[in-house]
Amino acid sequence: MKDLNQRGLENQVKGTAKEMKGKIRGNLGDATDNRSEHIKGRAEELKGKVQKNFGKGERNADPDNA
Repeated sequence: MKDLNQRGLENQVKGTAKEMKGKIRGNLGDATDNRSEHIKGRAEELKGKVQKNFGKGERNADPDNA
């Protein structure tokens, strides 16, 4: 079983990747004037931010990471 610090780091990395992917998708939607892609991209970007911040919280909560 992975420790809290390791899981937190994974969530931070995956969240950052998801955030960047969503930002690109949203910008592509803007460039092509596709409102649906813009909204989907911004939603994915938000999910990434949440996952990244959750990972930060996990790492901060790890007692070995004091």
